[in-house]
Amino acid sequence: MSAALFELRQVGFRAGGATLLDRIDLSIAREQVTALIGHNGSGKTTLMRLLVRHHAASAGAIDFDGRALAAWKPREYARRVAHLPQHTPATDGLLVRELVALGRYAWHGILGAFGARDRAHVDEAMRLADVARYADRLVDSLSGGERQRAWLAMLIAQDSDCLLLDEPTSALDVAHQVEMLDLVRTLCAERRMAAVIVLHDINMAARFSDRIVALRGGGILAAGAPADIMTEARLQAIYGMPMNVLRDPASGRAIGIPR
Repeated sequence: MSAALFELRQVGFRAGGATLLDRIDLSIAREQVTALIGHNGSGKTTLMRLLVRHHAASAGAIDFDGRALAAWKPREYARRVAHLPQHTPATDGLLVRELVALGRYAWHGILGAFGARDRAHVDEAMRLADVARYADRLVDSLSGGERQRAWLAMLIAQDSDCLLLDEPTSALDVAHQVEMLDLVRTLCAERRMAAVIVLHDINMAARFSDRIVALRGGGILAAGAPADIMTEARLQAIYGMPMNVLRDPASGRAIGIPR
């Protein structure tokens, strides 16, 4: 078994004559939360789309669990990797229970019977995401934070090894951001899963991830534990502006703020 879950070697991606990613070398570990950060246009979402297989790399190679990413069959890959896009599809008329049940599609297919095992996964996923009380409510009737938890429950029901989350907190207030990321971190610890999360807020990334990968101009500027990234020099290089790093007296966590 490969030591890394994802292994990227000299990966590049071009579109419309522009280079969006250039010579990316990156290992993404198992059973850890990895945050992708950087300013708009740095390459975070493009990198995520390669991992999701929405795009194929223009150069280099990507392996998942020791095999070429392209060699995985769609359903086989869906059983291992669950994805939450930045903009989720419409859920008109869909109940929370029905949304969460869609996570089982990779296991029984469109014509397969939805059995007791599937129902057990759906019930457990709703419990873990704390949306069981909303099971018979329309998804569209939920608040933003509740709706994001319902989508996360769908991913949990998928019973995968890895979550790929593209800006899952972008539409949430601070309280719901903390709630969402804390849930993801807890799931990874308890279920021995990996998560790759695109985030804009460096402080949320530092608080909830095991490793931060900072991109700038389509390349990796820095990668390491939060303590390695949360320095004034590193943050200024990432965001292109002077940054102060303060220490929270209660938790001891480093906090970056614009100077």
